[in-house]
Amino acid sequence: MAEVAAEAKKSKPGWRALARSLKNPKSGYMALFGFASGLPFALFLGTLYAWLTEAEVSVETMGVFSLIGLAYAFQFLWSPLLDKVNIPGLRRLGKRKQWIAPMQLMLGIILVTMSILDPKSQLGLFSLLAAIGAFASATQDIAINAWRIDVADEEATIDILSTITQMGFRLAALVGGALGLIIAERIGWPQTYVMMGVIMLAIGIAGLFAPDADVAKRTAETVAADNEDVAELYNAGEIEPKTRNWALLGVGLLWAWAIGTVVLFMYRSMTYAPDLRPNPTEFTATYGPLIIIATIVVPAFIAAWLAKLKKEGRRVISNTAAAFSPHNVTFTDHLYRALVLPLVEFVGRMGWSLVLILSLVLTYRITDAIWGTFAYPFYLGELEFTGDDVAFASKFFGVGAIIAGLALGGWLITVIGRMFTLTLGAALAAATNLLYADLALGGTWMQASSDAIGFTKLINFMAPFGSEGLARLTFTIMWENLAIGIAGAAYIAWLSSIVNKKYAAVQYALLASLTLLVGTLGRGALGEMIEDRGYYYVFIFTALIGVIAVVLCILEWIREARSPHEAGVIQPPPESVPAE
Repeated sequence: MAEVAAEAKKSKPGWRALARSLKNPKSGYMALFGFASGLPFALFLGTLYAWLTEAEVSVETMGVFSLIGLAYAFQFLWSPLLDKVNIPGLRRLGKRKQWIAPMQLMLGIILVTMSILDPKSQLGLFSLLAAIGAFASATQDIAINAWRIDVADEEATIDILSTITQMGFRLAALVGGALGLIIAERIGWPQTYVMMGVIMLAIGIAGLFAPDADVAKRTAETVAADNEDVAELYNAGEIEPKTRNWALLGVGLLWAWAIGTVVLFMYRSMTYAPDLRPNPTEFTATYGPLIIIATIVVPAFIAAWLAKLKKEGRRVISNTAAAFSPHNVTFTDHLYRALVLPLVEFVGRMGWSLVLILSLVLTYRITDAIWGTFAYPFYLGELEFTGDDVAFASKFFGVGAIIAGLALGGWLITVIGRMFTLTLGAALAAATNLLYADLALGGTWMQASSDAIGFTKLINFMAPFGSEGLARLTFTIMWENLAIGIAGAAYIAWLSSIVNKKYAAVQYALLASLTLLVGTLGRGALGEMIEDRGYYYVFIFTALIGVIAVVLCILEWIREARSPHEAGVIQPPPESVPAE
């Protein structure tokens, strides 16, 4: 009885559970990995353009540089490799660390090498290194997300680890972005990139000592273990090889087309004359949905068909796998397990609930993702704030508010539960659009609220250089970013909880790629709405879209409550249990 009581006390949510999670070494490594994930992203897709501008590289050439962002947008295309392929000589590090540490060390070397190049006279090599760095960064992101899911346990929970990785990422964005600009002003860009490269090298070396979920299980017997995994395909009740191969052919052709399309686009953009280069915006708008349909939607239907056959006992193996021999393993067996099986497992496990899950994935982050592109035109053009005002409000207070929101979100998940926090985050993110709607009309309510709590006096003291309305702008951005932090912590934790550890790299990468799809594709229509109706109506519209996400969160909450054993990784903590 005493043991049961002790165990209940140990697992009770609240500050003690949070403290235990933060003391776990996995949490420390998660913070390092989150930082390592965010730093290259800031350096390759943000700060780099300031260096190129100072080096007098043309805007047109910088537009070509922006193509390296495709590595992040379509990283799911090579995610199956990370679940299946082992790097010779490095598998002993662990299934995920064999990809994480080398990518981090490679990024460090690339950043240091870029620092000794002149971006204007050595632009070809400079751009090649930046492109390789972006792909290495996106690859480590896939592995880090899978590592987080793999190593989560009852102490270092998936919820806390998800929050920590987001905090590390945001901190890195601040270091690589705003702080990087400040450092470069004082010591120069080459020295700044050397400093950032050394940081990545240090993290890569430290990452060698991080725990990995399977490092103790699999050493020199990797090949045999892989064949054991493939042997599962030959168990009684599994899909017969001929049907598997037809499904693999269909999915493989679709993925080959998608990869070929992206590679061809990048080749044309890098090698063609300026007037013949394809437009990146048009490519994303036209081919982005087609790539998603080819690599996710259609394969999902194929996976659903296979899951149905398996459930009904049609086209399945009738005998046992007792006669299976590792010598009979074919290349298509490995390819099927890497590319198709993760989808079959996910679709088969979720069933019709997949419609709800995909709807939530597509809509949850839309309120902040879809309007982010128009933030600076709104601040600088519509409201006529200065660049210093916007930098202070969005970079200083904004980043701090996101980090605070992530911390609060992690605490709420631990104390109240993941689904409650997910729903609350969606509601707050939608509501903050109404704050911006008030700002679009002059910010009367925002100014009054800022004055009432003394926030205006604080801002006037901290930023005496600011414009007259800086307090209400900062006040609005602060609340929005707090909401984004809470929503982000809960969303990453939820997304991590519904994938299967066995196929974490593929399943998480596919779901994450859908997260920003609607926001990316909807920006054109939103821009037209701003032109036709103005910002006020756009903020009302995005708030209403946010309500849809809230409703979907509630439905998903109900689904998980009714089907607690469907979670792929780790079960949610008890909901609505107050901490003592």
